[in-house]
Amino acid sequence: MLARIFLAVTGWKPQGVRPEAKQFVLIAAPHTSNWDFPYLLAFAEYFELRISWVGKHTLFRPPFGTVMRALGGLPVRRHERGNLVQGLAALFDSHADLGLVVPAEGTRVRVRCWKSGFYHIARTADVPIVMSFLDYEAKTGGFGPAFRPSGDLSKDMDAIRAFYADKQGRFPEQFETPRLPEEDERPDAAPGARDNADRSASIRTGERS
Repeated sequence: MLARIFLAVTGWKPQGVRPEAKQFVLIAAPHTSNWDFPYLLAFAEYFELRISWVGKHTLFRPPFGTVMRALGGLPVRRHERGNLVQGLAALFDSHADLGLVVPAEGTRVRVRCWKSGFYHIARTADVPIVMSFLDYEAKTGGFGPAFRPSGDLSKDMDAIRAFYADKQGRFPEQFETPRLPEEDERPDAAPGARDNADRSASIRTGERS
């Protein structure tokens, strides 16, 4: 009820259908504003969908821990040893109903590439990817199609790019066309893209080109 009131008062309309899968990785894009999270929660409630997200374990300490969990939060200890992709994929083994929001962009500011964790988590857990969206120009939001990652990265990302092509964030200049770093690292990638990927790798490892 609160979600419907909130959306009605702010002039937003739901679009799409409720995901059929009980387990899935959820992309939430475009992400350009702090308002994106409240709207995502509102549309999830409108569609009677329980979604979960992960946060640093320190966010779940009293007195806010109860609120964070009520909003779908799952605490993780990022500093501990271990593969984060494997750890998040394992959550599907212990949760029969889990719509896990994975921040593909990782930040509200413009980035050249999305983080590929959402894709690898879905493949590792063998669950579909659902594309949710907020279109601030049309004031519509909701859930788009689901697909199971095929392993053909370019083909899967082409489908994602096509879906988000006409979706506009609150600050459109901060949303880049979806692309994963691995696409630039393919042998058939354009020379300029490979050079950018090499420079990014050097920066990540502390090397200088």
